[in-house]
Amino acid sequence: MARSSSGFVAGLTAAALAAVGFLAYQASATAPADLSAGAPAPAVSPSAPAAGGAPKPAASALALPKQSGSGQRVVYALGERRVWLVGEKDAVARTFPVMPSTVNPAPGTYAVTSRSGTVSGSDGVKIEHVVRFATVEGVTIGFSAAVDGTMATPDPARRTGGIRMKRADGDAMWTFATVNSKVVVVP
Repeated sequence: MARSSSGFVAGLTAAALAAVGFLAYQASATAPADLSAGAPAPAVSPSAPAAGGAPKPAASALALPKQSGSGQRVVYALGERRVWLVGEKDAVARTFPVMPSTVNPAPGTYAVTSRSGTVSGSDGVKIEHVVRFATVEGVTIGFSAAVDGTMATPDPARRTGGIRMKRADGDAMWTFATVNSKVVVVP
């Protein structure tokens, strides 16, 4: 009897290990590229201090710009190099810094025209979660995140339209800004 019960326990153990392995495989197959993307999004994206160790901007500096419209929208402030994802009743769901491209859209209201999961940017960098909303003198303007996570300053000699953000912010933008979503650009 001891022999048959130990075989039974071994069988149960093997079945349990197989089930755990299968569940681990399923979890890894559906995990986002950035594990922080699955965590609840903070109202303000964490960012590293600027050169010289300057502190993060005060909460009042992160306030939604006046004259940015109403209703659900993406707000892009050119001067502040910042984006706000604004939900119903003008509630800010998320705000984060961006790196502008060399070609900027004029202030105004636009709509998301197209999206792409992963492509090469106009600067040759592999990007993801591309959300396009304008064209300026033949240059397509849109939000994206570099797959390598960088937000490098663009080469001023090249005419590019990619407004770069961190990957977690790109994930949030991708979820929020579907085709025809409103994008408001303010100075």
